[in-house]
Amino acid sequence: MAGVFVQISLVILVVLGVSLVMRILRQPLIIGYILSGIILGPFFLGFLPGIEAIDVFSEFGIAFLLFIMGLYLSPKVIKEVGKVSVIAGLGQIFLTALIGYLISILLSFSIITSLYIAIVLTFSSTIIILKLLSDKNDLENLYGKISIGFLLVQDFIAIIVLIFISSLSSGGDFFSSIGLTLLKGTALVLILVLISVYVLSRFQNFFAKSQELLFVFSIAWGLGIASAFYYIGLSIEIGALVAGVLLSVSPYQLEISSKLKPLRDFFIIYFFLLLGAQMTINNINTVIVPAVVLSILILIGKPFIVMSLMGFSGFTKKTSFLTALTTTQIGEFSLIIIALGAKVGHIPNEILSLITLTSLFTIAISTYLVLYSNKLYFKFSRYLSIFEKKEVREKIEIKEDPDVILLGYNRIGFGILNSLKKIKKSYLVVDFNPETIADLNKLKIPAIYGDVEDDALIKSLPLDKIKMAISTIPDFETNKFIVETIKRVNPKAIVILRAHTIEDALNLYKKKADYVLTPYFLGGEYLANMLSEEKTDEHGYKKEKEKHIKMLFERLKKGQEHPDVEKN
Repeated sequence: MAGVFVQISLVILVVLGVSLVMRILRQPLIIGYILSGIILGPFFLGFLPGIEAIDVFSEFGIAFLLFIMGLYLSPKVIKEVGKVSVIAGLGQIFLTALIGYLISILLSFSIITSLYIAIVLTFSSTIIILKLLSDKNDLENLYGKISIGFLLVQDFIAIIVLIFISSLSSGGDFFSSIGLTLLKGTALVLILVLISVYVLSRFQNFFAKSQELLFVFSIAWGLGIASAFYYIGLSIEIGALVAGVLLSVSPYQLEISSKLKPLRDFFIIYFFLLLGAQMTINNINTVIVPAVVLSILILIGKPFIVMSLMGFSGFTKKTSFLTALTTTQIGEFSLIIIALGAKVGHIPNEILSLITLTSLFTIAISTYLVLYSNKLYFKFSRYLSIFEKKEVREKIEIKEDPDVILLGYNRIGFGILNSLKKIKKSYLVVDFNPETIADLNKLKIPAIYGDVEDDALIKSLPLDKIKMAISTIPDFETNKFIVETIKRVNPKAIVILRAHTIEDALNLYKKKADYVLTPYFLGGEYLANMLSEEKTDEHGYKKEKEKHIKMLFERLKKGQEHPDVEKN
């Protein structure tokens, strides 16, 4: 027992050392975990495979990962991801899988192996992309929301694939196996739904009274349901995911997630360690060329497909480009599916090495692509017009010169627009979400579609005649471009911008912005002003409460409920 303890401790030390190097290189730690497995495996030291506990820990890691993912797959998710995420997301999956299958056949892989390769190439990394978008403060940007929608669509498809593989692994006749598995799975899910609705709903408040009890309950629920699915012939992975989905409607969903993330982060290390350890020198020699070919498909082919689909849907080249770059890797679901396929004997271990190596290539490169996506866009924007509908690039005719131009109609823009109506100022809304523009046009609100960084759009706007420009766009580079352009044409115009950080706000003031909105600090400022005015007057707070409730209901009717987004 003491020997295993020492071995695991040494493993963690190696992981720490490699992870520090990854952090310096601004790479996701997943790469560090896989590289640690390669170093500890037969490729170098031959140290890891002898530890049986690693395999068990890896199972726990996958279970906790899928359990937490399930917590964020609530019934309202489909509404939140938007039409473009569903249509373009499914289109990307189909086309990538088709091209991936044909390439795999040309590389002389068998039909079953080619199908596996084709499927896993379609999925991107939820964990990595959410982390990168969060680091860039782009979760609330249009492309960030669409990207999250893409990931959720992929997760749903991955769930179906996992169920399919689990059914095949049970043996017997294909159709009868599938039918029996689905029947047993459906019956178990129905029983669990009834338990969660009629039993769990009555006891969850009791569990929540104690943080420790809620923690233990969450683990017991997730692992218990995962084990139940394994017992009826389905996979632990599916069971853990279903367990999370059943708790996704719980009022304690976020609290459960936050408590389990440390466990997930610890145990998932061993899954990626095993992936790295299973790579051998012989395998590397045979898979290096296919890995490079598949990486090119993911890094170039997938973005091309996404940009084409989004351009066809009416989005600007910038939104399409930034969204496309978030798909340039294969993620954790791909690795889980390929590992499961190898485990049940559908594919040789050589393919596991191939996909692991491909993941290393694509994750490493895509990280820099996403981090520097805005700079890359400015570099290649002139070549991207082919991915944009012709009518998007045509000169926009504006019937009447507005007093105020509102750049970006989001949750903040909604309130600003109401204020402009009250002070009776003419206005024009500019937004690069075609769905938003369509909704505004239905309401007879003056609005045009376009990207404010597009020269053609900027030239069509009457910047020399406006009194004010307000940008609710959170991107610093975009706002810098806006204030510089407007002040050059019309120095007297008032320019109000939005910033995420204090540093960005101060830099925008240096660019002669008249005021910079900092939403994360406004709540505290508003409360401070309310305390100064109302003090402890109960009547004053009651009036504010009624006004706030009315506003919240109005926003809810317009679909502006803030989505719950996991920041890994």
